[in-house]
Amino acid sequence: MPGTDQAVGGHHAVPAAPRRAVTGPPGKTRRSVQGRGPLVAWALLTPAGLVMLAVTVAPIAFLVYASFTDYDQRSLFTGAFDVVGVRQYTDLLADTEFWRSLVRTVVFTAAMVAGSVAIGAGVAQLLTRLGSALRMTVTVVLILAWAMPTVASSMVWKWLFQPGYGVVNWLLTQLGLFGDMTDTDWSNSAPLAYTSIWLLIVWQAVPFIALTLYAALIQMPAELQEAARIDGASEWRVWWSVTLPFLRPTLTLITLMSVIWDFNVFNQIWLVSAGGPDSATTTLGVFAYRTAFVAFRVGQGAALSVITTVLLLAITALYVRRLLRSGEDL
Repeated sequence: MPGTDQAVGGHHAVPAAPRRAVTGPPGKTRRSVQGRGPLVAWALLTPAGLVMLAVTVAPIAFLVYASFTDYDQRSLFTGAFDVVGVRQYTDLLADTEFWRSLVRTVVFTAAMVAGSVAIGAGVAQLLTRLGSALRMTVTVVLILAWAMPTVASSMVWKWLFQPGYGVVNWLLTQLGLFGDMTDTDWSNSAPLAYTSIWLLIVWQAVPFIALTLYAALIQMPAELQEAARIDGASEWRVWWSVTLPFLRPTLTLITLMSVIWDFNVFNQIWLVSAGGPDSATTTLGVFAYRTAFVAFRVGQGAALSVITTVLLLAITALYVRRLLRSGEDL
């Protein structure tokens, strides 16, 4: 009977609450809620969008605009400058120092990326074979090295390689491998300056690469490697034929990020060698700094920054295109 409780399995069924009458045309409430959805989303995104406009889009737009002007030291005091079109770009492309800096940047970036990725992959593989306590210790050490600011680490690094009292010079002298290196000034020799900067940047890059690859390695099914070993494959063959293909998407992403980071390296080079000796370690970053903030040719420095950005965007576009062709996730 309606309005009475019915016993079901020893329990009383609770009568359903009466439905509230819906006033107005059917579906009006649902349509109004759905109509407000995009407005709510845009309202939530607006604060972040305004911050992005203020700190990213606006400076980039001003940079591009400045690259078409003759903004220089005079403009800093008078505010007067002229729009010169693409003259800054043509002057750069005709400058031999720009091309030398570009070649140095490409070669040095390739060396830094190759070294950091190779050593990082080795450390990641090592982490998979360590015990829990030792693995935790190595992980903490890697994180501490990664967290150290580049300016502080560069200053400490320069002190380690100082002539007369540098720890590295003293250690190499004690080993006797290269004779007496106590008074060796690494920043006054192009090969030695590149070596010390390379060691510094690789040391800073290895922690991120190693931890990222280790996170990918522990996701790989153990059955893949075990099946290869049962088939008689050596450890090197297992890594090359099984582990490396599994890590290829992660390795590709890490390599791309390393190229972008190392291509823009400035702090380490400037603080260790200041682009010397005789501009031997002047990469695009150092060349842009000298052009814009030492010679105060701000317009030409802006043009150089735009060229660097375009080069990096081209590299990123090639990576994204490769991912889309292979059907992998971004």
